[in-house]
Amino acid sequence: MTRDRREERTGFQESAPYRASYDLQTDFVMVYGIDDTMPERIRQWKERGYIVHLMTGVAWGEYQDYLNGLVDGRDHWDEAQTDRNGERIIHGDTPDVPYMVPTLAYTSFLAKQIRLAVEAGVEAIHLEEPEFWVDGGYSEAFKREWRLYYREPWSAPHSSPDAQFRASKLKAHLYARSLDRLCTEMKDYALTAYDRDLRFYVPTHSLINYTQWRIVSPESGLIDLPSIDGYIAQIWTGTSRTPNVYQGVRKERTFETAYLEYGMMQELVRGTDRRMWFLHDPIEDNPNHTWDDYKQNYKRTLTASLLHPDVSRYEVSPWPRRIFEGKYPSEDGSGKTTIPADYATLLLQVMHTLGNMGQMPDRAEQEESLIGVLIADSAMFQRMKMEEAIPANSGKYDGTDPEGFEKDGDTELLDFSPFYGLALPLLKHGIPVRPVQLDNVRRFARYLNGYRVLLLSYEFMKPEYPDLHFALAGWVRNGGTLVYVGNDADPYHGIRAWWNEDGLSYASPREHLFEQLDVKPEAGSGLYRSGKGVVAYLSAAPEDCAKSAEGAESLRAIVREAIEALGDPACRWLPKHDFALRRGPYIIAAVLDESASDAAVTIPGPVVDLLEPLLPVLKEVRIAPGEQAFLFDLERGRPNDGLVACIAASSRIELLEQSGAGFRFQPKGPEGVEAAARFYSPRKPLSATRLCGGDNEAIPFEWDAPSSTVLLRYEHKGDTDVLVNVGWES
Repeated sequence: MTRDRREERTGFQESAPYRASYDLQTDFVMVYGIDDTMPERIRQWKERGYIVHLMTGVAWGEYQDYLNGLVDGRDHWDEAQTDRNGERIIHGDTPDVPYMVPTLAYTSFLAKQIRLAVEAGVEAIHLEEPEFWVDGGYSEAFKREWRLYYREPWSAPHSSPDAQFRASKLKAHLYARSLDRLCTEMKDYALTAYDRDLRFYVPTHSLINYTQWRIVSPESGLIDLPSIDGYIAQIWTGTSRTPNVYQGVRKERTFETAYLEYGMMQELVRGTDRRMWFLHDPIEDNPNHTWDDYKQNYKRTLTASLLHPDVSRYEVSPWPRRIFEGKYPSEDGSGKTTIPADYATLLLQVMHTLGNMGQMPDRAEQEESLIGVLIADSAMFQRMKMEEAIPANSGKYDGTDPEGFEKDGDTELLDFSPFYGLALPLLKHGIPVRPVQLDNVRRFARYLNGYRVLLLSYEFMKPEYPDLHFALAGWVRNGGTLVYVGNDADPYHGIRAWWNEDGLSYASPREHLFEQLDVKPEAGSGLYRSGKGVVAYLSAAPEDCAKSAEGAESLRAIVREAIEALGDPACRWLPKHDFALRRGPYIIAAVLDESASDAAVTIPGPVVDLLEPLLPVLKEVRIAPGEQAFLFDLERGRPNDGLVACIAASSRIELLEQSGAGFRFQPKGPEGVEAAARFYSPRKPLSATRLCGGDNEAIPFEWDAPSSTVLLRYEHKGDTDVLVNVGWES
């Protein structure tokens, strides 16, 4: 469990000064926000041994001096994102913190701010959430950018599908331009002034969530920017509990949504040298849920992320201060209370275990993910209805007020059923379906290698370039299976685009694709051969696959028929109602509800349950539908004979030494939090003591003879050095 902090496997973000009560003892910390206190906050965390990064909002922040003309003598309120009613789109509840149009002037202002962080000595900078709301696009600054980009007068985004698509495409371009200029300039400054290689990362929601919440961001376009070194996948309970529709039922499906979101972000960097951290949040931005609700959803998002083994770095928490010092509703409704002690212990042991997840998955026991659902950045570009008037803010959903949005907002758009209609019918039957970034097909020559079945619909997104179809057609002819779902009814088929300009007159991009595949579906839905591959065509709106059980089954049926027609023994239809993955000694499992079976799944032991605060040793684990597990296999993880090893601990283990008389270790963690640690021990312990500040006191321990492991319990002492000694029988 010991590791070098330079690996930067785990980190967290925090805007407050250092405090021992929320010192999580990760590898790095992202000091949040640029103000007069920033240099001191950076110094405090560095003194505690952290690698220090800086995070700041790129779309919003405490930028009132810039807005009010105190920076350059010019008022910049016309750069605030504005909706069709003339209302500024505000971050949170503070009227003077709007979301911004990323103009060149605004980018220059941010560069001056970030220069201060470079001078303070941070090693990396995270520019958080480049977001432009779909309902925006009406400010004077945006109108100017439209004229410069399109060389034509501005059109109101709600006036036509074409205007909306063009507005959203411009929004993504503006943030990509801003990030490119900003990161390139600051990297040059750091290298020139300090001979230091500065790194830039973009913490961003998944493409799925941004499309669902109706936000535009550069997403995969950032791959084209050499100044960007990687990402944080900002996925947590607040994004993943957003309701969706499956078999006609609209409800929260946190595990399934998180599985797709993390899969989307893993896919974003596949085949690149960009770094990715997966975010977890033990609570969420909505403060109105109970601690038990937060805990259950934390387990769902955690296990969903761990089922994607190509990523093994994690932001273990945003804002630990609000977790370990905040108050949230109690279970009995009697008021608000601080975090339950057992949940705090559980969180810390998971957070430290995450630093050890760079394990090779056991591919021999796992089925390869051969089925993908294609999704493109353009899905974000067609998320506005064309009504002339809408209630103010009825389209702004950020997860903090779901009840209010249910009353006033557009839940039909929020459901994003065209995408979930393609993904959930397969995922719910245990098919490890992965979202596949359509835009990357033209970026990477062998991007589709490994996939045998791809689902596609142009009813909720559009291909931005015709060469995508040449690559897809080549993939099919070489033995792939393409399942196309669509009825050509989407009004966005008529936007000004390559398939209907410059001598082309296709009514939809599907027609061009089918021409490349030499498929002429006069008979409608069915199977068609294309070279060595198969094209399956379901002439239906993809959202229809979400609206009923019959719709979901129709999708599964055509996918099953296409796989059978392909006749490849390496690609089979294997439905089940669970997911399981081994990563070294770790077992991650989830059993699905609303699936092909309602039976529980049993995993044989001996295992340690990493989602229980006292790390129990179990002979077997029974997982019911709707439940998840994170386990340590005691046989696979056992060290060589005679060696002590840490299985799991709710502490950072800085020192572990073994002698003939026993072993000792140095645990570190947030002050006052109860800790637990389980170790392999070749002999039965006779004593356990904690040396702290000159005092040596006995601590509780429990010996499990069948597994030859010992559980130790103690309290963290924050900054004070602690040494735990375990003595053996002679």
